[in-house]
Amino acid sequence: MTMTQEGSTPQPALEPGTGGFGGYVDGVLGVVGMEMRQRLRSRGWYILLGLWFVIIGIVTGLTWWSWLVQERNNQMWDMAGDRSGPGPLIFELVLAFVLLFGLLVAPALSANAVNGDRAAGTLAILQVTLLRPGQILWGKFLASWIAGLGFLVASVPFLLFAIVQGGLGFTQILVALVMLGIEIGVVCALGVGISALANRPLFSIVVTYLVVAVFVFGTLIAFGLGSMVSEGPVRANQMGFQDVYYENYSDAKAGDPMPIPPGVTDQEGDRYCYGPLQEQTTVRTDRVAWMLAMNPFVVVADSIPYGRASADRQRPEGIFEIISQGARYAQAGPDATYPCANGKLDTGYLDQQTPLWPLGLGLQLLVAAGIVALGWRAVRTPAGKLPRGTRVA
Repeated sequence: MTMTQEGSTPQPALEPGTGGFGGYVDGVLGVVGMEMRQRLRSRGWYILLGLWFVIIGIVTGLTWWSWLVQERNNQMWDMAGDRSGPGPLIFELVLAFVLLFGLLVAPALSANAVNGDRAAGTLAILQVTLLRPGQILWGKFLASWIAGLGFLVASVPFLLFAIVQGGLGFTQILVALVMLGIEIGVVCALGVGISALANRPLFSIVVTYLVVAVFVFGTLIAFGLGSMVSEGPVRANQMGFQDVYYENYSDAKAGDPMPIPPGVTDQEGDRYCYGPLQEQTTVRTDRVAWMLAMNPFVVVADSIPYGRASADRQRPEGIFEIISQGARYAQAGPDATYPCANGKLDTGYLDQQTPLWPLGLGLQLLVAAGIVALGWRAVRTPAGKLPRGTRVA
């Protein structure tokens, strides 16, 4: 019971976790404020931001200079397609670098958030307060995420420079930046969860980098290996080309194109499909495309709306659109990509009809939530058993 004035009704002492939703949020914000003050007092964060600013500036300057040289020679890069101005190319390259280095920096900002305090003996001080384990983890995650978003903010001047060059839509820019921030948040959540599970900061940082490597490179390896063993039938007929020339053809002169045979099911330009449909064995990438969906670059690239119908273009334009098209080919499988599948020519360019990124982002969030949930169990007090060598206070 708390001490009260004479004549007043005694009030029970505040128990951990009371205070409703507002009290819970106040606890989280208190941890965020404490973590941010510690980070702002550290010179390492400012040094990383300065190096980051210089690197992005060099990338932007070299890209712009290369574009000017190409324009002077009346030669545009293939990846730039028919878009005018260097804006889209600069924006996508800067966005790719921000995503790449964000995935590299986020583990360093989050993977020692819990066990670093445990090793210093300050985590026990938080655990004996009224703060819940969830408030501690939420606060450390949000502080790490804010610190990670600082690198995105440092890139804003160069992104604005790309936007001023023209050739970009507002929706494309907004979606790209939002998804980039979400991917950094996913990595920060992984780092905080692993930090709560691991006993040593160095070990948790290494494990977090390994998990990020699994998302970036492991998904590509798993997709490739899965495609090798995922074979299945597809109904298709034969593809022919009208501009094939024969020197000794009975019904044509030398140099004349080969006549189109009967039974044509689809034709476009010089290509056509003909003959009866037969089952053919091919790789079924649609069965393992979910592995590719978990890749952070695929999630960001596939979420960006490109805003043109397939009839308006023959090939994808830009780095992220090429990644998106590759993922959509894998998702569509042989029914849309195999030559003359179901008697139809391949589409060449796949519109964004069924997005792949929600599946990939959902799987990423599921993995991150599972690791954070295990970390929450490790932070609960009182602890029944502590690892050998763990410092309590």
